[in-house]
Amino acid sequence: MSSPRRLRGLITDIDGTITDARRRVHTGAIESMRNLVDAGVCVVLASGNTACFMDAFSKMSGTGGIYIGENGGIIRPGWNHDLSVLADGTAPRIALWELVSACRKRGIGIEHYSLPYRFVDVAFARTLPVSLVEEILRDHPVVVLDTGFAIHIHPPGVSKGAAFTKLAGLLGMETRDFLAIGDGKNDIDMLERAGTGIAVANAHPKLKDHADEVTEKEYGDGFVEALDRYFSHFLDR
Repeated sequence: MSSPRRLRGLITDIDGTITDARRRVHTGAIESMRNLVDAGVCVVLASGNTACFMDAFSKMSGTGGIYIGENGGIIRPGWNHDLSVLADGTAPRIALWELVSACRKRGIGIEHYSLPYRFVDVAFARTLPVSLVEEILRDHPVVVLDTGFAIHIHPPGVSKGAAFTKLAGLLGMETRDFLAIGDGKNDIDMLERAGTGIAVANAHPKLKDHADEVTEKEYGDGFVEALDRYFSHFLDR
């Protein structure tokens, strides 16, 4: 990755990047994104959240309905486009039911996150070790992902980065046209494909290793710091 002469778009994670550790949205981050939208810049949200969450958050944040959800399982190129499901969610659900059964025998409960509203991945609370999930599901054709906010199970090949490439093409753009900002390991391939990748200060160490820059501030304050630094790059078009 290298700093581009100009930027045409922003792609950003939500939880831990434009929120705090308690998932409270940073109002300054919303204002910064709206300023980009008002300037004609494409703003893409990329998250592990469901389509219904992403639709609502996009509408309320004023970002145009362009997003990646379920950690790359779904994409939407804007309000005038239908949702695209990029993978089959059967294997994750089969794996989840085996996990639930195995954990019940151990006296462990699982708190599901929005299961009826997910098309590709499944997600649940981080109340059991990821290593245990991986051990129980070792024979299943799935990937176990800990985002720091939830544990996800999804099919191989699903990622924010792969969805980013697909979505950028639908928008008539390239991934290198974007500034990418994130905080988790699941943001690594997204940052690697972008023209410039920034990790907020609270980011996972592995993401920092793959970022072009790391902000001085954490969470939403770091996001605003990054956009303040790069805002002129978007205007130089």
